[in-house]
Amino acid sequence: MSSGNTGVRNFQVSVNNNALVIPVLEAELCQHTDKITSTSAVPQLDTPMADHEDGPPLKGAKLDEEGLGSVVASHYNNLEEKGLKERSTSRIYHLRNSNNWIKSYLINYCLDQVRERQVDHYPVSVFDLGCGKGGDLLKWSKGSIRHLVCADIAQTSMDQCRERYTNTRKRTGGGHGGGFTAEFIVADCTKKRIKPMLENPSRQVDLVSCQFAFHYCFESLAQTETMLRNVSENLKRGGYFVATIPNAYEIMSRLKNSRSHRFGNEVYTVEFPEDRSEDPPIFGDRYNFFLEGVVNCPEFLVHPPTLIKLAKKWDLELEWKRDFSTVFSDALKDTLCQRLLSVMNVLETYPTKEEQVTETEEEYTHARQFLESRDEVTAIRTLTSSEWEALCIYQAWVFRKVR
Repeated sequence: MSSGNTGVRNFQVSVNNNALVIPVLEAELCQHTDKITSTSAVPQLDTPMADHEDGPPLKGAKLDEEGLGSVVASHYNNLEEKGLKERSTSRIYHLRNSNNWIKSYLINYCLDQVRERQVDHYPVSVFDLGCGKGGDLLKWSKGSIRHLVCADIAQTSMDQCRERYTNTRKRTGGGHGGGFTAEFIVADCTKKRIKPMLENPSRQVDLVSCQFAFHYCFESLAQTETMLRNVSENLKRGGYFVATIPNAYEIMSRLKNSRSHRFGNEVYTVEFPEDRSEDPPIFGDRYNFFLEGVVNCPEFLVHPPTLIKLAKKWDLELEWKRDFSTVFSDALKDTLCQRLLSVMNVLETYPTKEEQVTETEEEYTHARQFLESRDEVTAIRTLTSSEWEALCIYQAWVFRKVR
């Protein structure tokens, strides 16, 4: 990961579980406003805030004999591809960009860890588990990897991923943006072994990345075991596994405080069955996650102690896990991520001459209070309180294979 502060200022940041504010310098304010009004600056995204858009309602979806896999696959196969301009006007535009920015940080961090441990500087290979439409292809290209394995449950998403990869290689002549080889596998990674499906089954990768998809395996013990097996047996000793997972403890805390079977705000809702047991199972503890205009899909709580124990069985030792609020703070200390903050339109400027993403003034209470307490600051970069609350549901987990 890039370090140092050459050409990049030190941010005076206020980050906690309730709000995020970053003071904006006058010169930055002008530059940021120019970027935010240009649709050409909108990044390609593949987070739950982009790839998982507008599928069919699943609230009443019924479990078949094989579980929810077919339901989830159907959901993603029926998604509508949104254009850049339409995504840029979304209520959760900056939330989507924030999640994508955090992914960039995590991927670069892990690639750096891999290379620091290398002796002969061999080319890096990656397994993108639950790759969706391939929105992380540019990240892998920027990371100068040599080979990529893409696997996903949804055929339509994989077709779009393959097409995106092919088009990128055509545009670049196989150079920057497409300088790595790739293979594409359509399979439910919670139920099928991936190794026999590889072009070279003896190949092991340096990094496995599972972004916003791991929680599906906690439908059952067998599915979790299969998922972890797919991670471990395709990962070199000393390699890394990075996953972004909903924080079960945070979800249960918010559920308890809601005094209901559901909670949320104007951009997201988490809803459990009304008849949920007071002593829920470790596996199969199902809820529905709704995100404004994007996600409406069944998910499962991930029990952290169980995940850590099962991962050890597959030689995966937990290096660290951190809430997204902490990861956000860590990323702000990184030179590359500081630059990407504006390039990717991660945060909204407040106040601004442009329209804010919402007319609900309460969403900017934290911003106004910060400005009132700092006479020298005239504008900040931030997320609305609802977006920040949604972002802070997630955690990043980093494992290393020890044997």
